[in-house]
Amino acid sequence: MTSLKFDTVNNATNVDPPRHRSKLLKTLFIGAIIVFVFIAVGLGYWAFNTHNEYSVCNTKECRDTASVVLSKINPQINPCDNFYEFSCGTYFDKVIIPDDKTNIDTFTDIVDKVQEQLKNIITAEPPESTPKHFRQPNMLYKACMNTTRIESLGSMPITTIANSMGGWPLIVGNKWDEDNWTWQDQIKKFHRGGFRMDYIIAFSASVDLQNTTKRMMTLDVSNLFLSREYLVKGLNETLVSAYYDYMVDIAVLFGAKKDEAKKQLLQSLEFEIALANISWPIEKRHNYSELYNLRTPQQLQAAYPYVDWVDYMNALLSEGLSVQDDEIINLIEPPFFDQLGKLLARTPNRVIANYLMWRIHEFSLSYLSEEFHTRKDKYYMTVDGHQEPRARWKECVDIVSESLSKSVASMYVPKHFDVSSKSSVLEMVTNIRNVFNEILDEVNWMDDMTRLEAKNKLHKMGTYIGYPDEILDNEKLTKYYEKLEIDPNNYLKSYIAFNKFQTNYIFNKLRLPVNKTDLADHAQTTEVDASYSAEGNSIHFPAGILQGDYYNANRPKYMNFGAIGYFIGHEVTHGFDFEGRQFDEEGNMRDWWQPDTQKAYLQKAQCITEQYGNYTEPETGLKLNGINTQSENIADNVGIKMAYRAYQRWVEKHGTEQRLSGLNYTPQQMFWISVAQTWCTKDRKEYLDYVITTDGHSPSQFRVLGPLSNSKEFSKDFQCPEDSPMNPVHKCDVW
Repeated sequence: MTSLKFDTVNNATNVDPPRHRSKLLKTLFIGAIIVFVFIAVGLGYWAFNTHNEYSVCNTKECRDTASVVLSKINPQINPCDNFYEFSCGTYFDKVIIPDDKTNIDTFTDIVDKVQEQLKNIITAEPPESTPKHFRQPNMLYKACMNTTRIESLGSMPITTIANSMGGWPLIVGNKWDEDNWTWQDQIKKFHRGGFRMDYIIAFSASVDLQNTTKRMMTLDVSNLFLSREYLVKGLNETLVSAYYDYMVDIAVLFGAKKDEAKKQLLQSLEFEIALANISWPIEKRHNYSELYNLRTPQQLQAAYPYVDWVDYMNALLSEGLSVQDDEIINLIEPPFFDQLGKLLARTPNRVIANYLMWRIHEFSLSYLSEEFHTRKDKYYMTVDGHQEPRARWKECVDIVSESLSKSVASMYVPKHFDVSSKSSVLEMVTNIRNVFNEILDEVNWMDDMTRLEAKNKLHKMGTYIGYPDEILDNEKLTKYYEKLEIDPNNYLKSYIAFNKFQTNYIFNKLRLPVNKTDLADHAQTTEVDASYSAEGNSIHFPAGILQGDYYNANRPKYMNFGAIGYFIGHEVTHGFDFEGRQFDEEGNMRDWWQPDTQKAYLQKAQCITEQYGNYTEPETGLKLNGINTQSENIADNVGIKMAYRAYQRWVEKHGTEQRLSGLNYTPQQMFWISVAQTWCTKDRKEYLDYVITTDGHSPSQFRVLGPLSNSKEFSKDFQCPEDSPMNPVHKCDVW
């Protein structure tokens, strides 16, 4: 049969001599075996790679993850046209924002889960023998939930306090003693009563920016009720007008006549608008050297004689502390203090007093009876667009978990945090920091001296994951909370007690060296967020964010690197963005950049500023503020780049991962989908307006479209044509 086959190859009829034919058969037979072996080996290699690249992960975690991804993605959208719509389009179509929310996204999903967990912890009544710090959350929660008691008290809790401080002129009328009233005395009374004392001048103790081993006194601009960006627009601005109506309505609820309330509170609002106008806009507060202006008490008194500064500050300090003759005080915005004296001099005392009393009455509304609570919520519906109040228990859980965060965390962590997550997330942090170290070697615009400084800062950057160990130390918690008393029968009194406790805690550390691992300086353990501390040169990832769609140790790594890995890269980058770069490896404000390198960096950062400044949010029609959002946008761009490269390094070491069921995308493509789905968000228009106007972060869609359109790796993985919407020719690349 062999002869027939071979004979037909070239249609020949000649027959080889018998000796040569036998040798040829042997040769062909051996060749066939060799070919077969090669084919078998090749098929085996193909099968091996097919298993790695295309087999499906069928664990419960993988099935759950696939279900979540599929519930959001819209495969009908071309990913190269709009990757945000591609990744989140189905989510937008099917989700409905709950009436009590301003928006819905992955963050709110996890917040809801954590809130339920916290409710179960806080509502469980501990035995009387339990240490006080374990009982206080339940006590404060009871005070908040005791609406029968709150309703019976009506407005009395705040009116009693206000009257003891001289009263609200608008309410008490001629009983108000104008002749013996000064705004300084009023603020002193607020401080003694446990209220905020920053309504005209913000006085506090904070870390010395140039020497973060010690603290100093600081004087800053007024704490305004409504953001400066709105107030400076005046009463023609919708939110300013709504604020004015709110002021009047609340005053009437407290007993004022409406005509008088409208007249007197208009003057108070005009005073607050004037305070806003003499303060700097947000974009001027990014350069920290301009916010560092040291003065002695004598220099303060000479420059701003409208306040007896030593007397004023001494009255606001904790007992046992006083301003020294050689005290160094940081004046945050000197031009504000230049203008403040003139504003105070031309404003009648009654106007200032009405404003200050309005602020503490407004502060108290959440702790009073339903009519006050309802009017407050109506105002905030105008601000952020939510349709109905939150359930009472949710509000109470939030107040308790924010106020008594260390105590609550000490009960939350053992129940709901997988301690093994610490080591696995720390490994991701190490890998991502190693990537940034590589990037520092690669950038060609950085000189060697600045590069060495940057590497040193990266090397010394601290990492805090999950929770501080101190929250599980009962002795430390007992000492921390020993001076705090909670009255379960008086909600407002209890919250004011916490304010006083917190203020005293801050000032009592004024003369003590800074402990950068201090319990109080850690991020709130149950918070669903992450952060970077410039003065601590440290990144923080609380237990609250290490769960849900952001992190799961048992799902494919491309999902984790695209979510929590991206957040890690984001926070690391903050150490080197426009603001973070002003601080060195110890967290001290120091210019460690050589002039040419700084110039090159600022040019690259300007590209980001212009890119985002040219974005228009379609629903509101508002342009983004590229200056205010620059640092966050840089952190997004570089953070994603770092996370992607770190994932590639992981694959090189561990091999290609399996895909998810129903999702025909490579692991690299799934990384980008994970990044985008981190920001699948549905916002109310009012909330979007507020975020764009006041927040340092870009709206969610631009946190996807901006960085990914700048990424060559993204365009390569999705094979986006050059100059397609997601692959523009001109890209911004800072690091």
